[in-house]
Amino acid sequence: MKYLKGKKQGFGLAAVLLLLFSGAAFQQKPAATASPLASLLPQLTNWKLTEEPRPFRPDTLFEYIDGAAEVYLSYDFKELLVAQFQEKSSKASMTVEIYDMGNGRHAFGIYSAERYPESRFLPIGNQGYLDEGTLNFLVGRYYVKLLCFEAGTRSEEFLTRGAKDMTGKIKDPGSLPALLTVFPKDGLIANGEKFILRNFLGFKFLGNGYIANYKVNDVEFDCFFIEGKSDEEAGAMLKQYLDHFAKIGQPVEKQAYGIHVKDPYLKHVFLAQAGKFLSGVSKIKDGSEEVGRKYLEAMTTVLKGKKAV
Repeated sequence: MKYLKGKKQGFGLAAVLLLLFSGAAFQQKPAATASPLASLLPQLTNWKLTEEPRPFRPDTLFEYIDGAAEVYLSYDFKELLVAQFQEKSSKASMTVEIYDMGNGRHAFGIYSAERYPESRFLPIGNQGYLDEGTLNFLVGRYYVKLLCFEAGTRSEEFLTRGAKDMTGKIKDPGSLPALLTVFPKDGLIANGEKFILRNFLGFKFLGNGYIANYKVNDVEFDCFFIEGKSDEEAGAMLKQYLDHFAKIGQPVEKQAYGIHVKDPYLKHVFLAQAGKFLSGVSKIKDGSEEVGRKYLEAMTTVLKGKKAV
């Protein structure tokens, strides 16, 4: 072949082809855009990044937390940024995970799904807790996890420093959901409240629900309420809920305070509508029905005075 007569010609053609193909490949795979979450990463004296922070989005989250990805996606997860840090003078290292959940309520939802009432809570961000080399905290729309390794007795110091540095960078720190104040205080198991965006109580037609655990003497039960977009939507959800019991042949008792039904799994359930809200008490055992009525009335009274949030 004439165009390969000399070594220089062969090299020149190969170089041109290499440049052409590598250029095409570069154009087909643009460089990743830097994540805005990078501005929230901690900057600590004597610590350095060991690699480029990695962003994960809804379609790639499973690559990092395969088994738990669906739970985060159920709260409309937006983005995760993962960064690895190393202390320069020791073997101590730290992993930082920043989950952007889009808004404070969704962030509280996933945070509340993973915390335990018996955890050691700290006044960091809206709330945080320590657990064996891990500090998780909630601040505004972000759920942040810090994991420290090979730090010995200095683990808590490093984690706390990192968390405080990060919270100081967040312009809109927000607060815990204001609607948590609806729950009566008497018998409430602190730090057990949860927000569930979808499939509340196991029903696809119920969402935007808050639930809390209670213990009064020897009676353990749950209080909950659901926020609809309007009075009409709340009424429609209530109708669907009652239709469910009609289909399974479970009698529904209507009383002045609301509705009473016995669920095969949730025992005695008490429910009432308060404008755009549905309030309820569940898991009431036989003989303790009056407790359910009392707590339902307390929550319904508060919810009737609530405006759109």
